[in-house]
Amino acid sequence: MIYKDAFAKLLELLNVLQARSGTRSKLGLGAASVAALTIILMRLVAKQPKLVTDYAKVARKVNDDGLGFDEWDFIIVGGGTAGCVLASRLSEDPTVRVLVIEAGGSSKNILESRVPSAFMQLFRTQWDYEFYTEPQQHAGNKKKYWPRAKLLGGCEWSFSQAQYGAPSDFDEWADIVGDESWSWNNFSKYFRKFEKYTPNPRFIHVDPLLRGANGPIEIGYNAHTWQGSEAFVQASMNVGIPFSPDFCTTKGTKGTNKVRIVTYIDSKSTRVSTEAAYLTDEVLARPNLKVVTNARVTKVLFDTAGGIPRATGVKFTSESRVGKLGPKFCARATKEVIVSGGAIHSPQILMLSGIGPAAQLSRHNIPVVLDAPGVGANLLDHQTCSLRLKETTGMTLNHLIPYDLRTRCLFVRDLLRYQLWGTGPISSNLGEAVAFLRSDDPVLFPSAEYKHDIEDANSGPEAPDIEIIVAPAAVRSHNIPIGKDLYAYQMLVTLLRPTSKGSLVLKSADPWDHPLIDPRYLETKHDVDVLVRGMRAAFRIAHTAPMSSVTDVHSTHPKLDHHFSQLSDGELADIVRDRVETLYHPIGTCSMGPGGVVDSNLCVKGIQGLRVCDASVFPKLVSGHTTGAVIATAEKLADVIKAQYS
Repeated sequence: MIYKDAFAKLLELLNVLQARSGTRSKLGLGAASVAALTIILMRLVAKQPKLVTDYAKVARKVNDDGLGFDEWDFIIVGGGTAGCVLASRLSEDPTVRVLVIEAGGSSKNILESRVPSAFMQLFRTQWDYEFYTEPQQHAGNKKKYWPRAKLLGGCEWSFSQAQYGAPSDFDEWADIVGDESWSWNNFSKYFRKFEKYTPNPRFIHVDPLLRGANGPIEIGYNAHTWQGSEAFVQASMNVGIPFSPDFCTTKGTKGTNKVRIVTYIDSKSTRVSTEAAYLTDEVLARPNLKVVTNARVTKVLFDTAGGIPRATGVKFTSESRVGKLGPKFCARATKEVIVSGGAIHSPQILMLSGIGPAAQLSRHNIPVVLDAPGVGANLLDHQTCSLRLKETTGMTLNHLIPYDLRTRCLFVRDLLRYQLWGTGPISSNLGEAVAFLRSDDPVLFPSAEYKHDIEDANSGPEAPDIEIIVAPAAVRSHNIPIGKDLYAYQMLVTLLRPTSKGSLVLKSADPWDHPLIDPRYLETKHDVDVLVRGMRAAFRIAHTAPMSSVTDVHSTHPKLDHHFSQLSDGELADIVRDRVETLYHPIGTCSMGPGGVVDSNLCVKGIQGLRVCDASVFPKLVSGHTTGAVIATAEKLADVIKAQYS
C-alpha cells in the first residue's frame, strides 16, 4: 500500500488525540479532511474496467425507417448478478459473440460498493433506482422503499450473506417445474462451481470438502465481528436453537451459525460482486465480449412473420444529462436474447416489448406479441421487522456515520485500519450472526403458551420460516439512524416463506417510468402470525445469557423496544404492520412452472430465442438469501446453452 508507514503513524496519532482533549473544532476538521482524502485516494487508485460507452462500437443508430443493426450471437439485457455470470461463461467460447447491455456503470471504482459496511450509503443515490411500492393496504398503508442497484454486478450489496436455502426449497422447485435438474442433488453442484471457499482456522467445524474451492467468487469468514454477535449465537443455542457449523450444505439452513456467517467478502475484506468475480480484466479483454454501460434497453425486437414470434434483437438508448433521451441503437441477436434485469425490470422489459397480460398492454397501446398473464404476477419478497434494544458495551457502530469529535476520530481510525490491513468495524457486513428457526418449533413456541397453529408454508420439515439477523447498530428504516448518540443494536426478524403474493404492472409505455409495484405485504394472517412469533423469539434471545449482558435489560428508552414483552399478540401485530420492510429479495415475476412465464430451461413460453435468467424466474422463495441461487441459476443456464449450441 502506498505511504503505508505514514498511514500507520497517522492511525497511531489519531488514537492518541482521541484520548486527549484539545481544540475540538480544529481536530474535528482535520479528522474529516483525512477521511475525505483517504476516500478520494481510494477512488483515484481504483483501476477503471474496460467497458463500452460509445454505443456505435457495438450497434448501429436507428435510421428514420427504424432499421440498423449490428449482430451478436447472444445479447444479455442487464449486467446484474446473473448477467455478469452469463457474459463470462458464454464468452469462454471464442467463436461466440456476446453483448451485455447494462443501465448502470461499473461498481469496481465505487468505494461504497466494495466496502462491506458501506452498502447503505448507496441507497437513494445515483447508483440506486430508488423504487417505492404502492401503498401497502395491510402494512400501515405506507409506500415501502425498495432499493435496487444500478450497477454492474447487481444487488448482492446488502448483508453479503452466503446462505442459499434449504435443500427442500430446490426439491420443491423441481416438483413445481417437473424437472429434476432443479432438485438439490442436481442443482447444488452449481453452488460449488462458483464458490472459492477460504477455510478459517477459527471455524474448524466447517468441512471445506463440502464447499467449492476453485470458483470465481471468494467466500468465507472474512468480516469483523461485534462482541454482541458472539453472545447472540450462544444465547440462541441456550434457548434451544441448534448450532449449525455451515448453512450451505445438505443439512440446510436451520440453526444458528457460530460467531459469523459465511459472506461474499474476500480475504482482503472487500465485497465480492459478480462483476468483480466474473468480469475480470482478462475476461473483458476477450474480443468476442463487449459490455455496454449506462444504456437502457427499451424493447426486445421480434420477427412475427413465421407464426411463433422469435426474438431477433433489442433497441436501447441512454438518458442525457438534461433528461432527454440520447440516440436510439439496435443490435441483432442471431441466436438468443437473454433478459437478466431482475424481478422488477425483467417483467417490465417483457411487457414493454409486447409480452404480458394482453388487457394491460392494450391499455398502454402496446402491440401484443404474446398474451402472457404470468408476467409481473407471483411477486414474493422476504419481509423483515426490526427489534431495537439498548446495549451495554458501547461498541456498536454508530461512529461509522460520524457526528462529533469523538466519532470522527473513531471513524478516521477505523477507515485507516481498513485501508491498511482490511480489519476493524468497516469490514463488518452489518449482519454478523443469524439464527434460522421454524414458527412451529415446540421448544421455542410450546403449545401451552402458543395455543393456535400456524399454516405450514415451508418446503419441508427441516426448512425454516424465520430468520433472525443481529446487527451492531439500530436504524428506523434501512439507512436512517434511530439516534446519533443512542447506543443500540437491532435484530431483524425476517419472514422467509410468505403466503402473501403481489404483482407488478406498467405505469405507462414509457421505459423510463418506474412500474407500479405492489407486493401486498402481510395480506395473509399467516405472514403476520409468523413475524409476531419471530419477534417473541428475538426478544427472548436478547434476554438470555450471555446476550442478556449485552442488552440493557433495564432500559426504558422511548425509541426502543424494551417494553415488547408486555404487549399482546394483537399489539405486536400492529407494530409488525407498521414496521415491516423489504430484505431486498423480490422474486417470481417471470416464474417457472404451470401458469408461469418460462419453462425449466428458462425459455419464455410461446417465444423463440428469448430467455429470462434472474430471481424473477424463481417459483418460490428460498429459506435463505437469494444471491447464491441467482448465481447458481446463471451457471446452470450457461451450461444448458452451451450444450444446446455445441
